[in-house]
Amino acid sequence: MATSFKSLESGRDSVVTRNLLHEAIPITGTIVSGTYADENIKEFSHGMFQSVYDYPYLSSSANHIFDLTCGYAADSGLSSSGLPAAAQQDKKINIYNQMAQVLVGFDENGAVRRFDEDGDLTDGTKIEDAYFFNFTRLLSKDEIKKGSFTLSLGMNNTYATPFSSLVSVTDYSGSNGYKVNSPAGEYGILYATGSALVGGDVTPDANGNVKAGLLYYQAGIAVITSSLFQGLLATDAQMNSAGEDSEAVLTGSSINLNADSIRHRINNISFNNTTELNSTVYFCRVNNTDFNYSANPTYVSSSKMVVKTNSQDLPVSYVTAVGLYSPDNELLAVAKLSEPLKKDPSTEFTLRVRLDY
Repeated sequence: MATSFKSLESGRDSVVTRNLLHEAIPITGTIVSGTYADENIKEFSHGMFQSVYDYPYLSSSANHIFDLTCGYAADSGLSSSGLPAAAQQDKKINIYNQMAQVLVGFDENGAVRRFDEDGDLTDGTKIEDAYFFNFTRLLSKDEIKKGSFTLSLGMNNTYATPFSSLVSVTDYSGSNGYKVNSPAGEYGILYATGSALVGGDVTPDANGNVKAGLLYYQAGIAVITSSLFQGLLATDAQMNSAGEDSEAVLTGSSINLNADSIRHRINNISFNNTTELNSTVYFCRVNNTDFNYSANPTYVSSSKMVVKTNSQDLPVSYVTAVGLYSPDNELLAVAKLSEPLKKDPSTEFTLRVRLDY
């Protein structure tokens, strides 16, 4: 190992870079809604959410891909006494409040804000009842890439044949129209578009899109308003085999049965994840007078350099690695070269060493 060191000058011999790596994530609807006869759907005794896997969850090769649940605000119309007897109402309200306080935060009075369909937290239409898709870090990594999310839903009124009519829920404006007023980071508005959006409680905008929810990029959570399933066709969409609509299922059925209902209508989910790769690049400049000798004991034999055939030859060494040291000369990192580089007083070069983290 060499006994001499060369200092790196701050601001000249190093630079910090940031790269975003993206990976396409397709989640086939058949995996979510029946390929494995729901053996890839894990339910829990608390009954507050379902976990979806890409393979039967008892298998060692199964990967957890997202959690699915639902909820509504305490002052939502769904919590009124005029609707059918509510199942797990306290849990549904708690889930809504938990999601809202993490993703939307609190107002100036300390009250939990409700989800707002256009991101204007002080005014506007609120999302008071919703389905929540919580994607795992395995899929979303550091964040969901803005403008890449698509959720395809079957919107035919009949429960048995939902996919004869489709809508796409996307964050098409997310790449340049995302919001930053969330304690959980950046989020975009989800819009639904498709021929199924005709009349009823849903009115498309001038571009044929309907506000359908919110997508929180760093948190990896999609909030889908349940009103998307109300008034789409001549009658509300049937959310279960009994022909009940979204409101009836949200109030009268358990969270697990609600998750089953929305899974039954998922045709496809796709997005690109993002991995943030931070790097420090060190430029190790080897001048003509630097590192022409080696401290390796085998470099000298009988007081003669073994790489010289006669005393008049230039000293020569072979660079095989670069060591990065702390100010007190403690070795911190070693970069190996793919092949030795010949170094003598007639040559100089710059070695570029990159540390990723």
